[in-house]
Amino acid sequence: MKVAIIDYGSGNIKSLYNSLNFLNYTPILTNDTKEINDCDKIILPGVGSFDNCISKIHTKVDIENLKNEILFKKKFFLGICVGMQILSSFGFENRKTNGLNIIEGVVEKINTKLLPLPHVGWNNIEIIKNDEIFNGIESLLDFYFVHSYRFKVKNKEHSLAETNYGEKFSSVIKKDNVYGVQFHPEKSQSYGLKFLSNFLKL
Repeated sequence: MKVAIIDYGSGNIKSLYNSLNFLNYTPILTNDTKEINDCDKIILPGVGSFDNCISKIHTKVDIENLKNEILFKKKFFLGICVGMQILSSFGFENRKTNGLNIIEGVVEKINTKLLPLPHVGWNNIEIIKNDEIFNGIESLLDFYFVHSYRFKVKNKEHSLAETNYGEKFSSVIKKDNVYGVQFHPEKSQSYGLKFLSNFLKL
């Protein structure tokens, strides 16, 4: 099986690459259209602000081809952190920016009340909808987060798990063959590796 990690200059690729290597996969780091088309599964990592990441991906990647692979060829896709957020309709980090509009919703700053931002460190996910992605993963286990904004899905059916940090937000989302996670599975030790393994076995 061929796995593509989309390399569009967002950073954070080495730890994800190493995690997949540990699981006995050899992913391809690429933004090349042909290589992406030749892969069976696609992972989109993301570090930094929503507007900066969406600008970079439009510069480095053929977006229409990527959406065709995901939406029409139905390849399993995983967006991580900002890579999840840019699946949305709009993001409001720094300025209003169009997302890829693959899963309807908006990305807004977390209403943390008195808690500091960014939300950094370990926090649990509450599984609210069963899915194969959670095989061997119990509800309320901890994963590693680094973010100040959260994805507010338009359709609650697309939310698989929630996390509380001042307010509840979707920490795992899904629409058809498209998954997104707000945490970093590649930094979440054994359960993060289990999550990645489950995705690669879909």
